Amino acid sequence: MNKYQLIAAIGFSCLYFSACNQNQSGEETADNKDSIAISSVSDEQKIVFKDDLIDSAFENYIVLKNALVASDVQLARKASATLRGSLDQIKGCQNTADIAARISKSTAIEQQRKDFTALSDDLIALIKHADVQEGTTYVQYCPMANSGKGGYWMASSKQIRNPYYGDEMLNCGEVKEEISKK
Repeated sequence: MNKYQLIAAIGFSCLYFSACNQNQSGEETADNKDSIAISSVSDEQKIVFKDDLIDSAFENYIVLKNALVASDVQLARKASATLRGSLDQIKGCQNTADIAARISKSTAIEQQRKDFTALSDDLIALIKHADVQEGTTYVQYCPMANSGKGGYWMASSKQIRNPYYGDEMLNCGEVKEEISKK
């Protein structure tokens, strides 16, 4: 290995391990899917939108996000099917509903997470233009998601629970934006 390859390898390793702010305590990296799902939900706050259809879609999105945090393929399938039903009722959301349908048919967590990237981008755009009646949603970002291209998602808590890596990199990410009542 020449010195340039060695420098590149060291640089990549440093970037990889420092890109995400991971807390390695036992509570944060639980091996049990249920404890990850429970801790994901326990800190969440209620967000209410003026439009009931958007409110329903957001709630279903959060269930899907939490299923991906827990690496639960079956729950992600069910949650995305429900989300699809919510999105089908919102004018202009057919493409996003189709993405949710793809997630609901997938049996591979990696594919579900890949499709979740596009789904999140669409829903973030929708939520940014929605009227929030109460509460705050947090747009979060992981630079490692989507094959290193990065990925955004929404959460009902500032606490990072990464849907792209689950317990492998549970705390990878940061809050990029807060969306609340205007």
